[in-house]
Amino acid sequence: MRYLPLSDADRRDMLAAIGVDDIDALFADLPADKLLTGLPNLPGHQSEIAVTRRLAAMAARNVSAGSVPFFIGGGAYKHHVPASVDHLIQRSEFLTSYTPYQPEIAQGTLQVLFEFQTQVARLTGMDVANASMYDGSTGLAEAVLMAHRITRRSKAVISGGVHPHYRGVVDTVTRFPGHTIDALPPDPEGTEDILARIDETTSCVVVQSPSFYGHLIDLKPIAAKAHAVGALLIASFTEVVSLGLIEAPGAQGADIVVGEGQSLGNPLGFGGPYVGLFATRQKFVRQMPGRLCGESVDADGKRAFVLTLSTREQHIRREKATSNICTNAGLCALAFSIHLSLLGETGLRQLARLNHANAVKLKDALKAVPGVAVLNRTFFNELAVRLDGAAAPLVERLAERGILAGLPVSRVEPRHPELDNILLLASTEVNTDEDRAALVAALKEVLA
Repeated sequence: MRYLPLSDADRRDMLAAIGVDDIDALFADLPADKLLTGLPNLPGHQSEIAVTRRLAAMAARNVSAGSVPFFIGGGAYKHHVPASVDHLIQRSEFLTSYTPYQPEIAQGTLQVLFEFQTQVARLTGMDVANASMYDGSTGLAEAVLMAHRITRRSKAVISGGVHPHYRGVVDTVTRFPGHTIDALPPDPEGTEDILARIDETTSCVVVQSPSFYGHLIDLKPIAAKAHAVGALLIASFTEVVSLGLIEAPGAQGADIVVGEGQSLGNPLGFGGPYVGLFATRQKFVRQMPGRLCGESVDADGKRAFVLTLSTREQHIRREKATSNICTNAGLCALAFSIHLSLLGETGLRQLARLNHANAVKLKDALKAVPGVAVLNRTFFNELAVRLDGAAAPLVERLAERGILAGLPVSRVEPRHPELDNILLLASTEVNTDEDRAALVAALKEVLA
């Protein structure tokens, strides 16, 4: 019952128009050892009820984040998302709306994005924000490219505290244009001297705070050094809730602020989809990627929303585009905006304080565990700890005991074996005293 509308004659006509003999010719550039030589090892045709049972059994092998003590962070965080968020984003006018190709008839979509931009600009302490990116990592890569365009230089200095996956995306998008990436080594101790790497050839300096290892970074001296040599400071984050407690990156001198908004309104979701936040100074707006929605008035003088700036290649000539990202994470941005609206400024600050308080409790509890040393002097809701042995097998043993005990750094930094004994632990508002007690008891048992 598969939907295959093309006949054999249709396929022959298409191949003839392309100028090849058969379908296999379309894959001639793929290495032979990467092609399947037979059918995948999957079950044959089954009824709908049989397939449902099979998939349900497979899904049951997973341990859901809400069913056990959960301390995994590392760029994706478990927070409580109010049921009202899911209810509101499923309203048909939101769920079925798509990109505003005809902005004048997409007033609801434009207003949502306008409010989202306003929230992001206020959170980050910047003048202007765009209507979202794919996620935090692609947002950072776009920020580096933007800095290169503005400064007309091509060297980015990247802190060792930037998330390894974010660094990887930057490496990918800058490799072929021939840009230079000066990446400092991983910084689990939070002691790097990034100022020494900044010189007159630097286009931008990329710093994450809280860092991948949980350290809070004072951006002000870094901004001063960068600006003194004509470079830009790009401030990154993976935990947006932290902006409810720490000083906004814009107030610390950042020129571009990028990060991940998943923590508000968006569940973990097996890795996505997420929502990238991007904000900058007004003077750089023409080089900002993505869309910018603005407020105006219509012919009758009534309030109206417009697509003020659209720098992507679908709307303008490709060679003039500042970005080839072809969509915005509209539904995820809506969830972010609704959750933040429900919290308000007071609620966000309270949520941030609760996260930090839970992390303080976790740090204090870990002091009682032999073989565990907390590396952080400053932190928000995530800690890096050094173990006496490798972290990855420890995490597996704790998972067998029903505790999801953080992220072994070796899983995201496999090229640095010296980090095999570093474990990241996050404690958000969803963690209870009982969760922390269970983690400590299990650590003592396994490390004994």
